[in-house]
Amino acid sequence: MTPVPLNLLELTEFGLYCPPAQVFIDPWRPVGKALITHAHSDHSRWGMKAYLAHHHSAEVMKLRLGEDINLQTLEYGDELLINGVKVSFHPAGHIPGSAQIRLEHKGRVAVVSGDYKVEDDGLSAAFEPVKCHEFVSECTFGLPIYKWESQKEIFNQINSWWKENAAEGRNSVLFAYSLGKAQRILQNLNPDIGDVFVHGAVWNTNQALLANGISLWDVPKVTQEIPKSKYKGALIIAPPSAMGTPWMRKFSPYRTGICSGWMAIRGTRRRRAADRGFVLSDHADWEGLIQAITATEAEKVYLTHGSTAVFGKYLQEEKGIDAVELKTLFGEEEDTQ
Repeated sequence: MTPVPLNLLELTEFGLYCPPAQVFIDPWRPVGKALITHAHSDHSRWGMKAYLAHHHSAEVMKLRLGEDINLQTLEYGDELLINGVKVSFHPAGHIPGSAQIRLEHKGRVAVVSGDYKVEDDGLSAAFEPVKCHEFVSECTFGLPIYKWESQKEIFNQINSWWKENAAEGRNSVLFAYSLGKAQRILQNLNPDIGDVFVHGAVWNTNQALLANGISLWDVPKVTQEIPKSKYKGALIIAPPSAMGTPWMRKFSPYRTGICSGWMAIRGTRRRRAADRGFVLSDHADWEGLIQAITATEAEKVYLTHGSTAVFGKYLQEEKGIDAVELKTLFGEEEDTQ
């Protein structure tokens, strides 16, 4: 892969690289020093000699990558000088610990945003725009059809669905990504409706976040020892990978729901065989992307994954922003967001 010059950054076969600092940002192959925007598997990978991430990503990264990783952490706004490059982390609003990474060298500023959303979810540190010359942005939902309802409205829908299921004598199984989405849901459920349980993968993630000082509702995980009667009228949160597996049998009779931005597309819910789809994403929608990018006042924007062609064309023709597509390995997570 031919390196693409980005002034402070270049795209290599290992990932985004900052030559003056001699560091990579969210690399997809093993390197010496990796700056990590957040702990999702497509941005935080195994095999780096040294990692730098936000404090609230530490325990989840150790859970996923191993307790013995060489990890240094920063708080939002703290500055670290690496080979003459000033590095700082700023809230991305994507999941707990998610950060935009700001790099400053000889008067030039580049920001790698990782993944982000602009709505404050009350769990993650809210997105803060960072002014820069170059901005590296996702555009997972970079099409005009993606326009999110408020979080409050979506959780009204989820709680009403759960309450209706419980009244009908059915349990509710809600599928959501185990890091970020599951905890966001957990914090917005109405505990008066019934009991809540989580899949082991979600519980392990919860424990890591709790150990990192994140405030969460610490609910029990599903185990073989819990009698089936205990799940009556309950809501169970599980990763999408659990859908259709024998693990589900203990909850019968049940209804299933899935939380994802992709539920905005007609037919997606049926293809996933869920009874109900809720449009809840940890990524910015079309307007959110435009809002975030405009606020940076960046001269140039690099689009890493999602609807890069359509969104890039819009930025150039309608906003007069120089936009370039980058071919990366971001967006390839094991579960939907």
